[in-house]
Amino acid sequence: MSPAKRVIGLDPGTITAGYGIVERRGSRLHHIDNGLLMAPKRAPLPERLRCIYEQLQEVFAKHSPDVVAVESVFFSQNAKAALHLGHARGVLLLAAAQNTDIISSFAPTKVKQTLTGRGRATKLQVQMMVKTLLGLPEPPAEDAADALAVALCHFHHETENVIRDRAHPRRRR
Repeated sequence: MSPAKRVIGLDPGTITAGYGIVERRGSRLHHIDNGLLMAPKRAPLPERLRCIYEQLQEVFAKHSPDVVAVESVFFSQNAKAALHLGHARGVLLLAAAQNTDIISSFAPTKVKQTLTGRGRATKLQVQMMVKTLLGLPEPPAEDAADALAVALCHFHHETENVIRDRAHPRRRR
């Protein structure tokens, strides 16, 4: 498997999901884009998931990433919240499978450990490290910073945690 050139990191959420795109040029990593996929807070879950899915498809169409890196779902004391987050992650994975050949997954603690050296780093610490590593003028929004962190983590651990590889050709709509 050749090294990825453009990676989109995704941070799942049912109201706000983050995305961040990082590209490798030579030995350097460059920020391409980041943002939030927003759904109406009071809408039913299926409607929110559809909104996030459609916005993500637009991001894929605009940026054509080589790889998708998704944050895995953490275990929560609130089973309903964890289940909803799992649904959101499933929607992100579906969109990813429709648009790229390689999908990787990283636990939140591994992403934090990779970027900050601490698996229990705060959101602010992740934001500041993403800002520093990518030379951004200001820290990105929390969910976008988390997504950029997932993309950076993929570049650091490129051969680990691949869900699909090029042996399974993608099917486009």
